Amino acid sequence: MSENFTSPDFYNIDELLSEEHKLIRESTRQWVSKSVSPIIEEYAQKAEFPSHLIKELGEIGAFGPYIPEKYGGAGLDQISYGIMMQEIERGDSGIRSTASVQSSLVMYPIWKFGSDEQKEKYLPKLATGEIMGCFGLTEPDHGSNPSGMISNFKSHGDHVILNGAKMWISNSPFADIAVVWAKDENKRIHGLIVERGMDGFTTPETHNKWSLRASSTGELIFDNVRVPKKNILPGKSGLGAPLMCLDSARYGISWGAIGVAMDCYNTALKYSLERVQFGKPIAAKQLQQKKLAEMLTEITKAQLLSWKLGKLKNEDKATSAQISLAKRNNVDMAMNIAREARQVLGGMGITGDFSIMRHMMNLESVITYEGTHDIHLLILGNEITGHNAF
Repeated sequence: MSENFTSPDFYNIDELLSEEHKLIRESTRQWVSKSVSPIIEEYAQKAEFPSHLIKELGEIGAFGPYIPEKYGGAGLDQISYGIMMQEIERGDSGIRSTASVQSSLVMYPIWKFGSDEQKEKYLPKLATGEIMGCFGLTEPDHGSNPSGMISNFKSHGDHVILNGAKMWISNSPFADIAVVWAKDENKRIHGLIVERGMDGFTTPETHNKWSLRASSTGELIFDNVRVPKKNILPGKSGLGAPLMCLDSARYGISWGAIGVAMDCYNTALKYSLERVQFGKPIAAKQLQQKKLAEMLTEITKAQLLSWKLGKLKNEDKATSAQISLAKRNNVDMAMNIAREARQVLGGMGITGDFSIMRHMMNLESVITYEGTHDIHLLILGNEITGHNAF
């Protein structure tokens, strides 16, 4: 259905976008329709990541689009980044995850906190997809409470010795580098760039997922890994550093979720106009119109939310709590729309002939990663009341 995609814009929000924004959207949309939509159901059914898309993601500028051109990025603004994530996630949340991790969780910390040497060594190759990265924060026993992490490193000459484990890591099975967060001897959190091939560093893959099946997920295991001290990110330490990265990723997700919702709405609308029951297209029935009207309303609200957040991001004014509000609202919105859209399609909605069920399952991960639905609620609650309920 995706190749017949019509983007809903009920409030003429396109008038708020620049010509460059619309051009970026159109080129990304065409790429998704050509390269992702025709193959994604098969890869999701096989639970296999379409690794041939990495080179193409690099070619369309999906890796670090806001990274300055001197480091291989496109130097675009934050709304451009959001629009690209929206269009890629319209194709599949797992493919957007690959781009999000590379951009916001690998390139962003190296750009923001890295040394000049680290930026020049890694960023241009990450921008093209020549090398791929992953981000190691979540641990087997520390998800929503990352400050409790036990991964740690000790000084050893011009190296450190890193021990610990991370899990639920997108891109880990094939990543060439990992930006890993671990505690030093003083329990201070630092970022380290760990390279594939370092002794004691392994990345076992996570299997049996019902969600993000076309994404590659795994663990990071560090067994006395010798990491050169020059691989430590010097620009910022403490938990605030990885949380800044998560803010960037969560912002991208707020746009990406709109892409999922648009695709489900578009599929349901087209199906309802073609499916005849009791002598009429089901689109003529009140209950189906109620579903479609509510979908369009929620998409429109989410579009305005992410556009305004993008403006704030461009001005460097967006707060973590504002980003939490958009991530939480828009993913929840997309989940509700996917569920309602599935009902419009009846039994056909559960098949791989349509994208809805795959989107539904993917969103079960999206609503949990980069801060769970509940944690984002408490981030907002803390902001509102001044009381931390964690």
